[in-house]
Amino acid sequence: MIEAREFIEEAGRRGIDFYAGVPCSFLTPLMNAVIGAPNARYVGATSEGEAVAIAAGAWLAGKNTAVMCQNSGLGNAVNPLTSLNWPFKIPTLMIVTWRGEPGLGDEPQHELMGEITGALLDTMKVARSSFPAEAGEVESRLEEACGYMDREQLPFAFVQAKGAVANSKLDQAPVPERACAEIAGAFSGVGAPRRIDVLERINANAPEGAGLIATTGYCGRELYSLGDAARNFYVVGSMGGASAIGLGAALNSEREIVVLDGDGAALMKLGNLATIGAEAPENLTHIVLDNGMHESTGGQLTVSEGVDFAEIARASGYAHVARAGSLSNLDEVLKSAFAAKGPRFIHVRVSPSRIENLPRPKVAPVEVARRFRDYLCAGEKA
Repeated sequence: MIEAREFIEEAGRRGIDFYAGVPCSFLTPLMNAVIGAPNARYVGATSEGEAVAIAAGAWLAGKNTAVMCQNSGLGNAVNPLTSLNWPFKIPTLMIVTWRGEPGLGDEPQHELMGEITGALLDTMKVARSSFPAEAGEVESRLEEACGYMDREQLPFAFVQAKGAVANSKLDQAPVPERACAEIAGAFSGVGAPRRIDVLERINANAPEGAGLIATTGYCGRELYSLGDAARNFYVVGSMGGASAIGLGAALNSEREIVVLDGDGAALMKLGNLATIGAEAPENLTHIVLDNGMHESTGGQLTVSEGVDFAEIARASGYAHVARAGSLSNLDEVLKSAFAAKGPRFIHVRVSPSRIENLPRPKVAPVEVARRFRDYLCAGEKA
C-alpha cells in the first residue's frame, strides 16, 4: 500500500498534473488526494469516454495527463482510446481499477470485466502494468510508463488492485451556482443555410488566434475544404468527443477555442455540456450545427427536431447562449458571442451542404495533432 501523495508528487515531477476521471470505490483514496492536491488539476467527467477526450484536449494544449476510471468504464472509453488516442498518437496515463479481480470476490456485474480487463487493454494495444503497491515501486513504475508514452506517443495503463492506496480525506469545493443566461437570437423560420456557408462565416468571424475543433463526419471535411490550417483540428473519430476535447484544450490554453459540433454528435455525449458548464472556461465557444440528420452515413434522421440544445446549454451553466437560423443574422450572433465571456453556446439550424466529391483531409491525424499542439502552445493569442 502507498500514500496517495507519493504517487501524485512523483507523477508531478514527471509533468503529469492534469487528471480527468469518473469515480470508483477502489480509486477513492487517490482521487480524493488528486482533487485536493495544490499542484494538480482534476476534472470530473460524466463518462469515462468523456474523460479520455478531455485529457486528449489537455494534451493538445501542452499538458501531460492522467485518466482515472473503473475497469467497467473501459467499455465507455474503447471508442476514444481506439479512434482518438491511437490514430492521433495522443498519450495519457490510464489508472484503471481492477473490480472483479479473479479470486477477490466482488459484485456480479464486475465478474466478467474482472476476467477480461487485461485482455481488453491488450486488444486495444494499450500497454499496461500493475499499479505500484509499495512506495519503493512508485518511481520505477512511473519511469516505465512515462518512458513508454514518450517513446510510443500512446496511452499506458496502470491496473490498480483493491487497497493499493491508503485512505485520503475528500476536500472538494462545491460546484458554484450560476445564473441561467438569457437566450439571444432566434431561428428565422425560413430555409436554413448550408452548413458549409455557416462554416465559412465562422471561419471569418472566429477570434484571431483561435483554435477550431471540428467534429467527425462532413463537418471536419468541409472545414478542411475551406482551407487547411494549423489552427484546425479534425476529429476524424471519437464521435461526440469534440466538445470534451475543446474543454480540455480551453482549460489549459490562453487561446480561444471554438468547437464545431453536430446534432448527432452532441446528442451522443450530452453529458459534455454539463461538464463544460461546471468547469466554465471563459475562452470556449461551442457551436452545434444542426441539420437533423447523420448526413455522412446516408442522411438517417436524428431526434434533434425535438431537442432544444440552447435550453440544455442554458440549464447546464453556459454563460452566453444563442440561436441562429439564417446567414443574415449569423455574423451578428457570432460577434456578440465572441465578445461575451464564455463558455458560449450557439445552436445553428443548417441544411446539408451537398458537396460533390467532398475531400477528406490529406494531412495525417498524427500531424494534425502535433501541429495543432504547437499552435496552441505557441504562446499568447496571435
